[in-house]
Amino acid sequence: MADKTNSNSAEANNSMLLHGKYELGRLLGHGTFAKVYHARNLKSGKSVAMKVVGKEKLIKVGMMEQIKREISAMNMVKHPSIVQLHEVMASKSKIYIAMELVRGGELFNKIARGRLREDTARLYFQQLVSAVDFCHSRGVYHRDLKPENLLLDEEGNLKVTDFGLSTFSEHLRQDGLLHTTCGTPAYVAPEVIGKKGYDGAKADIWSCGVILYVLLAGFLPFQDDNLVSLYKKIYRGDFKCPPWFSSEARRLITKLLDPNPNNRITISKIMESSWFKKSVPKDVMGAKREELDLEEKIKQLEESKSTTMNAFHLISLSEGFDLSPLFEEKKREEKEIRFATTRPASSVISRLEEVAKAVKFDVKKSESKVRLQGQQRGRKGKLAIAADLYAVTPSLLVVEVKKDNGDTLEYNQFCSNQLRPALKDIVWRTSPSENPTPA
Repeated sequence: MADKTNSNSAEANNSMLLHGKYELGRLLGHGTFAKVYHARNLKSGKSVAMKVVGKEKLIKVGMMEQIKREISAMNMVKHPSIVQLHEVMASKSKIYIAMELVRGGELFNKIARGRLREDTARLYFQQLVSAVDFCHSRGVYHRDLKPENLLLDEEGNLKVTDFGLSTFSEHLRQDGLLHTTCGTPAYVAPEVIGKKGYDGAKADIWSCGVILYVLLAGFLPFQDDNLVSLYKKIYRGDFKCPPWFSSEARRLITKLLDPNPNNRITISKIMESSWFKKSVPKDVMGAKREELDLEEKIKQLEESKSTTMNAFHLISLSEGFDLSPLFEEKKREEKEIRFATTRPASSVISRLEEVAKAVKFDVKKSESKVRLQGQQRGRKGKLAIAADLYAVTPSLLVVEVKKDNGDTLEYNQFCSNQLRPALKDIVWRTSPSENPTPA
């Protein structure tokens, strides 16, 4: 058994032998109560994701039942589109959960680059519905379905994860309903908000509807900075489908996001719908696989070079992928410019210096960062712009430009009037029929 001192020491060294069975490697991610490491089974040589949870912290906040529930749920749902639980181990101070290692990142990161083609969205939705249907057949309700909890493997297949908020049919009250309010606000069903008891299966179906909308639209159906106003929109089912939604997709989403759970479409009816039953063209599968293969190569580069940016925060560089989102707004109120270029860092820095000189901005620079600051005070102080340069490959840079200080309106005007025109000719693009070339 690994004691607490050894575990802490191992985490500091980022490598340890766990129970004589697993070699614990680099940290993959962490939350409030757990850390997830890359680990290798010494006997089989197979890589896994090892979730390490501190018992003391869980007991302190009364979450031992939740972790037990998560483990029980994962034990009950063995399905190709659900992250698999391999085994659970424990020491005096920690719980170790060995799970399937899913390397393709979150579906959320793919949507963050823009809406998906309808065929691609359908493929992911079909896998999601299949996984959710299997969970429900085992009496397990996820209750926190969202793109951040949907992972992609190396083949581009969807995997549902994070059963921390799941519950079972035996937890239903005498009225046959669940009564615990949980989930992520934008994805939670109206009946859950209403606190009158809800059917876990119908609540999951609502969340699937929100996910499908996001896949096709690139944004949420229910949005509001004020949580009360957001809940009112959800409670009323107050949303609109963008004009590019097909009529079949529009009909299905309207049935999924029916605020009355008694009228909401069931999973069997979803599977019978004409939109759902359409087969996915082979070219969609092939393009998706190529994109993920290239993302994995870039991710490996990122792990070997400190100057390389995380691939899933950037782009897919596969031929034919639309790079226009890299030169578009991050948020409606404040723009963040992100683009790829085949020009060397010195050329990008020189171009930024030219912009600064033209508008009489001061410049501070290093090999991978440039800061431009206005000399005149604006509405909220002197405007400052920061540009970070990341080497993806020896011949490819990604540049991120964002506001570092000052007024957002002044920053947006600077981007539109000075920065974009000055940088536009060095943006790297691809087209379906051509190899990547500098613009």
